Amino acid sequence: MSEVVIALIGNPNAGKTTLFNALTGLRQHVGNWPGVTVEKKEGEFEYKGTKFRVVDLPGVYGLTAYSIDEKIARDFIVKEKPRVVVDIVDASNLERNLYLTLQLLEIGANVVVALNKMDLAEEKGYKIDPKRLKGALGVPVVPMVASEGKGIEELKAKIVEALKRKSRPVEYPNFEAHIERLTRVIERDDELVRRYNPRWLAIKLLEGDDEAKGIVEKSRLRDDILRELIEVSGELHKKYGDVELALADERYSLIGGIAKKAIVKTEERITFSDMLDEVFTHKYLGIPIFISLMWAVFKFTFDVSAPFSDIIDWFFGWLGNEVGAHVANDALASLLRDGIIGGLGSVLVFLPPIAFLFLAFSWLEDSGYMARAAFVMDRVMHHVGLHGKSVIPMIMGFGCNVPAIMATRTLEDEKDRILTILVNPLMSCPARLPIYAVFAGAFFAGKEGAVITSMYLLGIALALILAWLFRKLIFKGEPSYFVMELPPYNRPNWGAILGNTWTRTEKFLRKAGTVIFAGVVVVWLLSVTGPSGYLGSEALENGELLAKSWVAALGHALQPLFSPMGWDWKAAVALFFGFIAKEIVVGTLGVLYGVGDNEQAVSHAIAASGAFNSVTAYAFMAFSLIYVPCLATIAVIKQEAGWKWALFAVAYELALAYIVALIIVAVGGVL
Repeated sequence: MSEVVIALIGNPNAGKTTLFNALTGLRQHVGNWPGVTVEKKEGEFEYKGTKFRVVDLPGVYGLTAYSIDEKIARDFIVKEKPRVVVDIVDASNLERNLYLTLQLLEIGANVVVALNKMDLAEEKGYKIDPKRLKGALGVPVVPMVASEGKGIEELKAKIVEALKRKSRPVEYPNFEAHIERLTRVIERDDELVRRYNPRWLAIKLLEGDDEAKGIVEKSRLRDDILRELIEVSGELHKKYGDVELALADERYSLIGGIAKKAIVKTEERITFSDMLDEVFTHKYLGIPIFISLMWAVFKFTFDVSAPFSDIIDWFFGWLGNEVGAHVANDALASLLRDGIIGGLGSVLVFLPPIAFLFLAFSWLEDSGYMARAAFVMDRVMHHVGLHGKSVIPMIMGFGCNVPAIMATRTLEDEKDRILTILVNPLMSCPARLPIYAVFAGAFFAGKEGAVITSMYLLGIALALILAWLFRKLIFKGEPSYFVMELPPYNRPNWGAILGNTWTRTEKFLRKAGTVIFAGVVVVWLLSVTGPSGYLGSEALENGELLAKSWVAALGHALQPLFSPMGWDWKAAVALFFGFIAKEIVVGTLGVLYGVGDNEQAVSHAIAASGAFNSVTAYAFMAFSLIYVPCLATIAVIKQEAGWKWALFAVAYELALAYIVALIIVAVGGVL
């Protein structure tokens, strides 16, 4: 069976992910773009005897390559030349979305327009004639409502039909003569013609695109092309001044004409989304609503997940005892019971709260509220020196810092991008949740939700303060403003919500099954062995034996560093192993206190140990929030910003964590 590569592209919030899921179902996988660390989704479907490999390109507003996402999308279309490019156009925002469509036609892509959200367009009072839009653009147009599965089969049929057609170039009347002059010179280089669309290259050269200039620099006809470019650009400059701006005006003029033909009826209406926005984006109510929703999310997460965590607690406790009872060798029995089963259980017991947290965040994202949260917080962000686009990676940090740092690639300015990367780890990812849950349960019974919410707010506050400080001292200058498009509120698409939840939960499971699991087993090994050799499984329950272990030696070496906060050597060891991943902290404490994977037992053991009180426990939670989140986050900072900033992040986070914890202990001791 032959395989055809097609690409999906569209503006953010146009419904690209929904359409991708509808086309490919479960036949998807995630990989990386060659040479970069941005993940790409691929899937496949079969239709009428042909297998289609679908590549989901980043959501972009244009193909000017100002941001890394735009460059990735443009490079894929220009260099990989997919047979069909499905451009998802938001029918309720037709004119703005058509800007990308025109740029796709400039490249010479074989475009099929998926005119999505037709229901929303009608709700807003727009009536669009797909046939007229097809006539104006010269490409197939499929009206659809992807969230309800409407138009999917028609789109597949149009994709098959499009395989037999040739792309139609878009023409700009006021520039045609100049574009053609330059195109004719470029076409004399066979190698350029083989690799690129000459007409697109000519337009990009007229816009002063650096990448296009770099392509021409390698041409054997470099001098001829640049000479013609200078002449043509000179003529256009005399006529229009800024040529790039004039070309953009020409595109918008063309778009205006197309929209005028396609929109047959306009009747502006106030939609339900508009009314909701009056409340959720209110100048004074917006932030309190945001904080209240975050608190509700955490309350929901812990209340609903508690029974599931109890079942996992019980199962791994039972399994460990059963396995341990049937293995005669003490070392092997302890390895299986306390190391492997106990270690795995100590991590998996937090799977329910993490999965429910992802579920809540996915619902907020799918409903359209997260964009409002970004809008509301943007006013605050800008005051502290962060770019408005920094809001999205910051919110993503609540889910996981690794993809959140990758998401900073949408920021065009390098200073803004690195500043956002540096403060992103202060956003409290779910890996810290197990620590919060255990300590809040031990010392703040009945107030767990409020205490855990305060950790998230502390992270946000520190990120804003640090951003302001770094902007003043290191990244001097003002961040630029940006205009954010608010998507309409959506009815819950549970297929997409559950899909996102599973994708994120699966990452936690993979991490739990590898790095975290290995880390907990290492802690067990260092606990039952010492300079004198194997101490026996009793070391996990006998304080005198445990004091002779390697892990005790490590803890006692580190303890002086943390003695100002009143933490014992077990806490020091837990924080040390937390460098690998935050989930290991609780697993380590479970091993050191000899209670294995039982969450409540870990809480009770910590509360009964006398090693903490409510103040030092809160300081421990704050330290865990602030210091290095995990090795994976440091690795991705190094990839995105280089070693210098990765080491800077480690240094400042450790210093900040220490200072904040010390302040909490000092202030708490006075109160």
